[in-house]
Amino acid sequence: MLREAARRHPGLRICRTSRVLEALVPAVLEQKVVLAEARRAWRWLLLKYGGPAPGPAPEGMRVFPEPEVWRSIPSWDWHRAGAEAVRARTIANAARHAVKLEAAGDSAELDRLLRALPGIGAWTSAEVRQRSHGDPDAVSVGDYHLPSLVGWSLAGEKVDDAGMLRLLAPYRGHRHRVSRLLRLAGARPPARGPRMPARDYRSF
Repeated sequence: MLREAARRHPGLRICRTSRVLEALVPAVLEQKVVLAEARRAWRWLLLKYGGPAPGPAPEGMRVFPEPEVWRSIPSWDWHRAGAEAVRARTIANAARHAVKLEAAGDSAELDRLLRALPGIGAWTSAEVRQRSHGDPDAVSVGDYHLPSLVGWSLAGEKVDDAGMLRLLAPYRGHRHRVSRLLRLAGARPPARGPRMPARDYRSF
């Protein structure tokens, strides 16, 4: 399956933006909620606090806010966006350390700096490093769907995080790349459990 996925998707690239905070904010918003909720919060915050894009640009396009803007967002606007206090504090605290985070020399150093911050664990660190540093080996340990996908694709059974890491061990150095290829391959384990519920924190 992996060889076939690589053959079918020869143009797959693990790109990097070199913009840590721009990768971190949406990653934190994605913690423990369904993707639709995270995207709605991200859109609301960008429309409210992002600056207009310079030059000819589509109407409504926004530029990512500076770190000091993220630190100044009041609690009621985080609530309107649908982000509860824990994620709001995580983003605001990371913005205070933005200069140090942006200056991280490589993915390993960034991982150490990120995981020293409250509210950022293995999953968030991996998601940030995949996007900002293009780390082909950053595995999203703790992901809601990834262990089942990897287990079903490589072993024909659902596994937990430890089982996923065992199956990906032969591909060390490219474990995120392999995970991406398996997603593109389209194999999915049969759904037997409930979907993760959508949590609209604006109603709390």
